[in-house]
Amino acid sequence: MNAEEMIHILLVEDDDVDVRAMQRSFRKAGIEHPVVVARDGVEALDVLRGSNGADKVPRPYLVLLDLNMPRMSGIEFLGELRADPEIRDSIVFVQTISDADTDKAEAYRHNVSGYLLKEGASGGFDRLAALLNEYFVSIEFPPQKPRSAA
Repeated sequence: MNAEEMIHILLVEDDDVDVRAMQRSFRKAGIEHPVVVARDGVEALDVLRGSNGADKVPRPYLVLLDLNMPRMSGIEFLGELRADPEIRDSIVFVQTISDADTDKAEAYRHNVSGYLLKEGASGGFDRLAALLNEYFVSIEFPPQKPRSAA
């Protein structure tokens, strides 16, 4: 895979077991895109902005977001993300155990690209990896836009 084909994945997940399961599912699906892990919404925003000493994740990227996290929940993260003009166009898929209609409605209100349930062991992760693999080869990502000077 050359640099032009690389899509960075920001996995926002506080559960180490889920992180390892997702990475294992990526390998099984043949997904070779770089994965950056953030443990909560605060850390994820730092990675997207390149703030507080965090390396900025390069574009194009896709965010996989858990909802139930410490410090800043996934819904709070989405509110901050969509309010920031530099990163509001981020592509976000929610992956969560929450089947609550209120969580689904709130996530879609924040323009997520999809809401996926973590289901049993690795089965849900394998389905997500397969979906993302198809997404990566089927979707044209927006061209790189120059970042405004800070």
